[in-house]
Amino acid sequence: MTGPIRPYGDTTGDGMVQVSFTLPIRHSARAEGAATRLAGSMGIDPALVVHARPLGPGHTFFVVYGRCNHLVDPADVEVVERDFPLLTPKEANSAIKATLQRRLVVVGACIGTDAHTVGIDAILNIKGFAGEKGLEYYREIDVHNLGAQVSVPALVDAAVTHHADAVLVSQVVTQRDAHLLNTREMSAAFREAFAVDQRPLLVVGGPRFDPTMAGALGVDRIFGRGTTPGEVASFLVHRVGDPAA
Repeated sequence: MTGPIRPYGDTTGDGMVQVSFTLPIRHSARAEGAATRLAGSMGIDPALVVHARPLGPGHTFFVVYGRCNHLVDPADVEVVERDFPLLTPKEANSAIKATLQRRLVVVGACIGTDAHTVGIDAILNIKGFAGEKGLEYYREIDVHNLGAQVSVPALVDAAVTHHADAVLVSQVVTQRDAHLLNTREMSAAFREAFAVDQRPLLVVGGPRFDPTMAGALGVDRIFGRGTTPGEVASFLVHRVGDPAA
């Protein structure tokens, strides 16, 4: 299908959607009216509150169902397409051995106050994610997982010490855009510490990152939710093997 499209609910093009949100107001008829009006401002008309539940004394959680009157044209959507082939571990190992003639060194961490290591562990640890082994499984990749709450200076020092080809950073905590602030701080620190032709690849990932913001944040690649170890390994092989890519 080409051209503008609208959400699908019961029938094609009916525009029916379901949204949920919390308002800082005690549950009451007025609160439900406020939720309905807010949904109308979102372009949902008619809007029906199908669920409302108090969250403590001063907040209410709502689920609203209704018809969305907005359209979206997929042709106008900006996304980051995968521009490298997906490799098996065997293919990745062979490519690294052929191009680098040594092991590819990766340093990974959660920086700042972020203590959520599930994301970085899913990519680096041998147990992996989604049925794929993590980078520790790759014979030709030397992995150094620094864990959680690593300061930016400590991350830079580790990259220098291990002669890292790539630095992988996971950020889950996003309150007040902490993930963006931390990433900008990290990229600035690496650019100060390394010459342009010696800086390791900077790769960040997390559920709230926009992959199109890599340039604005000063990193080489952003991976979003659902990224598998194989995708990350394939990207590293692609970029380290061909720095101009």
